[in-house]
Amino acid sequence: MNDLLLKNNTKPKKPYNNDPNYIEYLLDQNCWLYVEDYFTEILGYERKRTERSKRPFLLMLLNIEAVSQNGKRREVVNGIASVLFSSTREIDLKGWYRKDAVIGVLFTEINGIDIDKVSLRKKMQNNLADVLGIEQVKKIDISLHVFPEQEGNGDQQSGDSSHSTLYPDLERREKTKKGSILIKKIIDIIGSITGLIIFSPFFLVIPILIKMTSDGPILFRQERVGQFGKRFAFLKFRTMYINNDPKIHQEYIKNFIHEQSSYDANNGKKGAAPVYKIKDDPRVTSVGRFLRMTSLDELPQFINVLKGEMSLVGPRPPVPYETEIYDIWHRRRIIEVKPGITGLWQIKGRSSTTFDEMVRLDIRYIISWSLWLDIKILFKTPWVVFLGKGAY
Repeated sequence: MNDLLLKNNTKPKKPYNNDPNYIEYLLDQNCWLYVEDYFTEILGYERKRTERSKRPFLLMLLNIEAVSQNGKRREVVNGIASVLFSSTREIDLKGWYRKDAVIGVLFTEINGIDIDKVSLRKKMQNNLADVLGIEQVKKIDISLHVFPEQEGNGDQQSGDSSHSTLYPDLERREKTKKGSILIKKIIDIIGSITGLIIFSPFFLVIPILIKMTSDGPILFRQERVGQFGKRFAFLKFRTMYINNDPKIHQEYIKNFIHEQSSYDANNGKKGAAPVYKIKDDPRVTSVGRFLRMTSLDELPQFINVLKGEMSLVGPRPPVPYETEIYDIWHRRRIIEVKPGITGLWQIKGRSSTTFDEMVRLDIRYIISWSLWLDIKILFKTPWVVFLGKGAY
């Protein structure tokens, strides 16, 4: 990892463009760091590149808020910038992660390099101390984040988690679509309350049927993964017998994702058409089969929406053991938006798609999201539920 800090004494080259203001847009003219908007954009592109190439990158963040409040801010920033340009490679990108507060360095093309965070941080601190002095350097918080991040791979020294840190463009997107996102939240609240009221008779009848036909609780609570990997208790009406073996589903999910086709859990043979759920699951009760076919088992998720853990529209929240076998690009579906009760997958293919096709539909939703798209999905969902296509 030490070769990530190579002497080159270079500043970023001025990109060619006929617009005389183009340079000023990309670079902070005082310190030659990329401006925040452009650096955020680059970080987003690097994530997408890594999702396909599987070549990791490292993001170093230097929080300089404490050292830039002493009246000599420009002098301190210029000193830090000079150290970064002289002690990193030319291909490593330097810019404002957060204007006037946090400087970022993107170490790209680190595939095959042993990433020693402790050594890298120490070497950077030593280089900064040569210019700024030890006391100033002690005020700089340096955190390191590798993408793709592993579960629990936050920077322990800084106490920061890489999950949200590596996605500043999402915060920027929320600011630009602040009005639409607020309306979406209002729709979620009103829609979930309305759903609980309209379907209140089912909340009286279904629990009776469940109790009459099998032992166990009325509600099934399962840990699911929400946005940025946050875990929450996912609610459904119980459709299975208690004390069943979860390994059946775990094995099915593993084969479904890896083989990209259906997997019959009873005989281990590939089916003719891809199916997301196990057909004729021996763990499901007779009432449970009806609830699944009609999607009535999903009604308690209005409570999840009301609590802010889910949205009415979004990708379905996965179970933790599913995310453990995700490819890098699969993770985008659980990062960029909240999970939902319904979505493009439900109205386009539901359980009759391959896993990759399902993820592509989720990503398509993320990229093209609008309030109008949510409304169309919500209006199409009842018809898909009525037809029962892909429901098991």
